[in-house]
Amino acid sequence: MTKTTKKAKSRFSSSSPHISVDTKKLIDAITDGLLEKKARDIVLLDVRELTTLTDYFVVCHGTSETQIRALANSVMEKVKETLGENVWKQEGLDARRWIILDYVNVVVHIFSEEKRNYYGIERMWNDAKVTEIEDKDPAD
Repeated sequence: MTKTTKKAKSRFSSSSPHISVDTKKLIDAITDGLLEKKARDIVLLDVRELTTLTDYFVVCHGTSETQIRALANSVMEKVKETLGENVWKQEGLDARRWIILDYVNVVVHIFSEEKRNYYGIERMWNDAKVTEIEDKDPAD
């Protein structure tokens, strides 16, 4: 089940009809990897109209350094397995408090809860279209 704000409707949808199928598949693989390892408060920020850095941010947090590392590994494995793509750049794997996985048009931010609250990516990009990603309810 997905809760959305600002126009998003399903697991992933875009208000723009111009999203590529490859980007949708990438976002689905990323969120599958995060959900598989129980990431907390996953949000997708559509920043296409706000910056040229990337098209989307996927933001979440883990409850321990071990889980944060497992989340990053799960995303990299799921994207590789599903799409055959490797992460373009990665930062923070050793520190495990804020890991960034850059897939060029989608950048994944995996935080500790403390760092997520401190840096406030969602507040910084508060004009972005936001989609909250949740695990699908087994009753659906």
